Amino acid sequence: MADILDEIIKKTKSDLKKRKIDFPAEWLGRSLSFNPFIPRDVISALKSTEENPYRIIAEIKKASPSKGIIREDFDPMKIAVEYQDGGADALSILTEPHWFKGDKEYLGMVRRYVSIPLLRKDFIIDKYQILEALVFGADYILLIAKALSRKELKELIEYAHHLGLEVLVEIHDKRDLVKAIFAGAHIIGINHRNLETFKIDMELSHKLIPLIPNSKIIVAESGITDHEVVKELSKAGADAFLVGEHFMREDNITKAVQKLKYGAEL
Repeated sequence: MADILDEIIKKTKSDLKKRKIDFPAEWLGRSLSFNPFIPRDVISALKSTEENPYRIIAEIKKASPSKGIIREDFDPMKIAVEYQDGGADALSILTEPHWFKGDKEYLGMVRRYVSIPLLRKDFIIDKYQILEALVFGADYILLIAKALSRKELKELIEYAHHLGLEVLVEIHDKRDLVKAIFAGAHIIGINHRNLETFKIDMELSHKLIPLIPNSKIIVAESGITDHEVVKELSKAGADAFLVGEHFMREDNITKAVQKLKYGAEL
C-alpha cells in the first residue's frame, strides 16, 4: 500500500476521533429527522444506455497529493452548475481537507444547485463518515478496496445500503476486485492510477472488465482526457467515466464536458 495512502488514513483517523467527540453519532443520527436530502437514484444515473452510452461523473477537486493545487479559481457551486450544463450525469466531490483541500460542506452547498447525484469522495473507513455523507447531502460514497479488509468493506457497504446510499468501490488490481465482489459492490470503479507510483495504466480496465460480473456498473477512473478514450473504454464494457483533473484545468468546463461526452461542443 502506498505511503501516501497510509498517511492520509492515519490523519483521517485522528480527525475522526475529534469529530466524534464534537458531534457524536447519536447527534448526527437525530439530525436526520430534519434532513432535507433524500438520496437520489445513482444506479440509473450511471448505467450506460443506448440513448446515453457515456455516463460522466465530473469531479470537483481543488488539489491532489501528486499535483498540489489544480484549480486556483475554485468555486464548487459554479463548477457544479457548469458540469450539469455540460451534460454530466453525476458529480464527485472531494471532501478530504488536508491533501485535496476538500470540505464536506461542499455537498450541501452544491446539492442546492444541481439535480444530479453527488458522490462523497473521501477516505472512508468508518460508519460515522457514511452517516455524515447522508446528513451533508451525498447520494453515494467512495470506498477504496485497498484501504479496507474484506470484512470492513462488506460491513461499510451494507451500512451505506441500509441508509439508502449507494457505494462506488474503487479497485486497482485483481485482489481488490475479488474483495469488491465478495463485499457485494453494485458499482465498481477501476482506477488506472497506481497508488504507489501515481503512474497511469490505461490497460487496467481492459484487463479487469472481463472478470467483472455482468450485473455490475463499471466506472473507469483516471487518465481519461478525450472522447476516443471514452469510446474505447465503453466498447470494453465501462458504463461511466470519472474525470476530475482534466476538467479542473479547463477554462470552459461546460464545453470540456460536452467535448468529452459527445465528441464535440453542443
